[in-house]
Amino acid sequence: MRYITVALTKGRLANQTLDLFGRIGVSAEGIMSPDSRKLIFTDEKMGIRFFMAKGPDVPTYVAYGAADIGVVGRDTILEEGRKIYEVLDLGYGACRMCICGPPSAKEALSSGDQIRVATKYPNIAKDYFLNKKHQTVEIIKMNGSIELAPIVGLSEVICDIVETGTTLKENGLTVLEEVCPLSARVVVNQVSMKMKNERITRIITALKEAL
Repeated sequence: MRYITVALTKGRLANQTLDLFGRIGVSAEGIMSPDSRKLIFTDEKMGIRFFMAKGPDVPTYVAYGAADIGVVGRDTILEEGRKIYEVLDLGYGACRMCICGPPSAKEALSSGDQIRVATKYPNIAKDYFLNKKHQTVEIIKMNGSIELAPIVGLSEVICDIVETGTTLKENGLTVLEEVCPLSARVVVNQVSMKMKNERITRIITALKEAL
């Protein structure tokens, strides 16, 4: 049997996605066991196999056909920019990509001045400022606590994911502009969509109904 291979994002998204697959009768028993060293888990009856990957790697596995289907946050899809089909919004893991900073930075944003933007998402930030706002900015790629950048004067604003806004508030920052809403999405390899269309469509339809 040719399996349908599903790449899952490690962490909270994987838990919710496996629950969802469980509701449509697909089992990946043992996949969340902390003792397991196995990398791939298979439901032989349904002909589906799963593996876990880091978020940014999921679109890569799907784009290159190592996975037929992937479940990943929309922030990762936008940032990675791979050629894949986004077929279903799962609704969970909901948050927003925002431009944040001290209230005083609002003026620089609206005046179109050249400013510095610190972010873990340089491609999303670049697209937003260049293509939507038509504002020239210097983008500084960072990996750690982005909130620190405007506080110590490294940047005027940050482009980051906002869930509750508590961390921003605690550091005297606020949401200045919303870039886009985010949530977990199902993505599909372009060739798989043609070659295994019937089986993939059946899975997507079942997931949609289970939501």
